[in-house]
Amino acid sequence: MKPNRPAALLARLSLACLASLAATAHADEGMWMPSQLPRIADALREAGYAGDPAALADLTAAPLNAVVRAGGGTGAFVSADGLVLTNHHVAYGVIQYNSTPQRNLIDAGYIAADRAAELPANPDFRILVTVGFDDVTAQVLGAARGKTGRAYHDAVDAASKRIVAECEREEGVRCSVVNMYNGAEFHRVRQLELRDVRLVYAPPRAIGNYGDEIDNFMWPRHTGDFTILRAYVGRDGKPAAYSPDNVPYNPPSHLRIAREGLREGDFAMLAGYPGITYRHRTAAEFAEQVEWTLPSRVAVLDELIGVIEEAGRQDPEARTRYASQLQSLKNNRKRAAGELDGLRRSDAVRRRAEDERQLLAATSGAVARDIAALRKVLERASAVRERDLLLGLLGQTQVLRSALTLERLRIEAGKPDAERESGYQQRDLALIEGTLRQVQRRYDPKVEQALLRVLLGRYQQLPDAQRLPEFDAAFGRTPAELDAALARLYGATRLGEEAVRLAALEAARNGQPLPEDPLLALAAQLVPAQMRLEDERKARDGELLRLRPAYMRALIAWRQQQGRAVYPDANGTLRVSYGRVQALQPRDAVSFAPVTTVAGIVEKHTGLAPFDAPQPLLEAIARGDFGDTADPVLGTQTVDFLTNLDTTGGNSGSPVLNARGELVGLNFDSNWEAVSASWWFDPRYKRAIHVDMRYMRWLMEKVYPAPHVLREMGL
Repeated sequence: MKPNRPAALLARLSLACLASLAATAHADEGMWMPSQLPRIADALREAGYAGDPAALADLTAAPLNAVVRAGGGTGAFVSADGLVLTNHHVAYGVIQYNSTPQRNLIDAGYIAADRAAELPANPDFRILVTVGFDDVTAQVLGAARGKTGRAYHDAVDAASKRIVAECEREEGVRCSVVNMYNGAEFHRVRQLELRDVRLVYAPPRAIGNYGDEIDNFMWPRHTGDFTILRAYVGRDGKPAAYSPDNVPYNPPSHLRIAREGLREGDFAMLAGYPGITYRHRTAAEFAEQVEWTLPSRVAVLDELIGVIEEAGRQDPEARTRYASQLQSLKNNRKRAAGELDGLRRSDAVRRRAEDERQLLAATSGAVARDIAALRKVLERASAVRERDLLLGLLGQTQVLRSALTLERLRIEAGKPDAERESGYQQRDLALIEGTLRQVQRRYDPKVEQALLRVLLGRYQQLPDAQRLPEFDAAFGRTPAELDAALARLYGATRLGEEAVRLAALEAARNGQPLPEDPLLALAAQLVPAQMRLEDERKARDGELLRLRPAYMRALIAWRQQQGRAVYPDANGTLRVSYGRVQALQPRDAVSFAPVTTVAGIVEKHTGLAPFDAPQPLLEAIARGDFGDTADPVLGTQTVDFLTNLDTTGGNSGSPVLNARGELVGLNFDSNWEAVSASWWFDPRYKRAIHVDMRYMRWLMEKVYPAPHVLREMGL
């Protein structure tokens, strides 16, 4: 098979993308790179944007440089002294980290009386400020030219690591290399890594998570899903670990919070860091997602959720320790179920298959041959999908994950830093240490064993072709053998103690033998098997990186004919979407207004979680003292609103801006009918759900007052 010619393909691909922009810019669909926005300036202005679209091309200038990665989501600076506004659920781990059964900040909320009272976040929580975004395609693909499989993967990996290492010579900067258009383009991302983050203001659970899983991905919503953090740096202005001597970070810009809200039809724009979308995948991948992946994920997550919920009913300590993990599992489970439902509703599998039949009919030569080869690689990956799903979920453990991490770090420490596996280089040690330091606040040995019984019990039922001898030797082939192994391991391990983990970390980072511990001995047995699977995956990934650009070229040509949007799949980099406030008609004779009010809080209130609105909130609603935060048309206090903005996971906490670039909302969810938008955008159903900033202001003024924080935000 002839190797790809990356440079030539890239040129053709980029030209096709640019040519299609004009035809598709009016669509509401699109997670646009900032550099693309000047090319659709007319469409932005026509939609209602009052600013200069050219100014949005620079993600290191205002207003986009105020938008940051916050934990696993997005946030935005809202003061000159480093206040960061994000979602309650994005900061949930920070709140949980500072909570105990005796001082439950999750339920009660928290307001720091002054800066001295601001609470440190969990050690692995980060605020990342993007300070550079550069095309490095020639460097990355030049190294891979003429190679295939594992060699292609390794060439891309080595080139990316070299670029990252050079980039990170600057102190306090975190760099990465990301691919666009499924391996056709590569960009270097430079981000300032702020490691000292503190909790300033969190509403009570019954506001920040009002409705919990019952309302999750549902509309209408009445949730105040917001939290305020503050980023700190050393006295020299450089990023630093937590210290009482640190000072607030002064961002290059911050967003101004609007005093007026939006009405139906008004322009809205969102900037954030969407995680991953799969809209450019093959018909076979679409079919597998619907027929196997999503149903299997829901089934496994249901069991894990059941384990943690049962433990929480019996033990308040376990309930607190696993609160953040349970919230994440529930969200992922409901998302998977909604994605499955939405893909079926949109008939996405049939529609992608029909598109693919037509684009393949118009494709020939080397591109067609590469697409045929791509399909065979995907078939090989499907043959081990059950095993990969279960072993991938071992990350839901705490001390076992710690043991596996420590053993892998010990192995990698014996290599030159540039040859180490990503995640185990010198640049990663602070994050590893931060993760290890917080384990005991999120761990219970009985709960972890129960989680492993679910995952490894399912693993024991796999056919022999998907089994690993190391795992069979460690855990046996029957449930009884598994129970005995877990009881023996967890009865003797001391990795639940922070001092023991940190001592093992010191040995591992120097490539020295780890302390004697049954879980560390187990990790020494299992990590070689994991590395063998990793080698197989890298060989597949190399071929996928090499072959997917051919599919992209054919898909872009087809979509251009259809007048459909062309933009890279989301990959954790800064993106902008725009649209308008829009109502929702999800089913025949069913219509939802795009704005909710505090009346809905009272209507839903039962006094029992998750609809147990706090008494101070109910009393404030009854008084009707809304002041200038009330909507002048509705005559009452708004809570949440809907737009047709294009969002996905990772956009949680993204600021929603009005036509003047002022902050009017905070993204926190999608409607049930739109969860499948990570794979298939359906404009009939796609809506994003946002907290109205007027609701946040009212809560902070009249219900759980924090006048000092409001003043700092210019309110």
